[in-house]
Parts: sequence; structure tokens; C-alpha cells
Amino acid sequence: MSIIVEFFVAPDDASAALVLPTGPRRAFESLSFGNFNPEEAMIEWECLLTGGSFEEIVEADEPRVVAGRDDGGCVVLALPPRLSAALAGAGPSGLRAVAAAWVARRAEDGETIDVEVAEAILGDLADLGPGARRRGRGVYCWVA
Repeated sequence: MSIIVEFFVAPDDASAALVLPTGPRRAFESLSFGNFNPEEAMIEWECLLTGGSFEEIVEADEPRVVAGRDDGGCVVLALPPRLSAALAGAGPSGLRAVAAAWVARRAEDGETIDVEVAEAILGDLADLGPGARRRGRGVYCWVA
């Protein structure tokens, strides 16, 4: 489980990779959360929103690693475009339903995530994606 999870907008993979040592806060607009596995969460969110299978998403190598991973330290992931589009199109009731389902899945594995926090995470991400796409940028996740 991660201690720090920051989703942020960057112009491209190379720019996003530059935040690996210190995080995105000084360089990019970001949303800070914590205490969940964002890689697994992104896969679960996409499954819940699109009906895809966990295995299909993992086999597609999503979410894609942009930087890090070799030393077990920080990592930068790219938010999958399909997930970003699904979040943007879900609407408030859809995001509430996904948040509740995600919280229930995590509870089955012994993790406790508050449903209001889950709704805030998904709602903030849903708001972040369309603005990033309009500016020709991507959404990334820095994990420490």
C-alpha cells in the first residue's frame, strides 16, 4: 500500500518522468491522496466503469509505467486513456456507484477506504482528465 499518491497533469511522458525523485507538486497541478494502491485501483476502476476484465487490462500493460520501478522506490504511472474517458463520462451517480463498489472490493481484501474519500478521488480524477485532454496533456500518477 502506498503512503503518498499524487495524480497530476503533464505535457508528456518525458516531463512526467522528471518528477520521479521529488513528486509533481512544484511543477504540475496535482491531487494528493494516500494509503491505497493506485496501480491496482486504476485497474479496478476501469473494470467497474467499462466492464473489462482485470486480466485484460493487466495484459494490455495498463496502467503504463513511465518512470521508476527498478529500485522499488517511487514510480510514475500514466492514467490509461480508456479509464480517463470512462471517468469523465460516468457522471456523479456513476462515480458514486463505482466508489461504493471499489470500497466494497477493498473491504473484501481487508482494506478500509471511506466511501466519501473514494467518491472524492474519483470525482477529482473525472474533473482532471477532460481539461488535460483539451490542453493536449496526459494524467499521471506519482507514487511514493
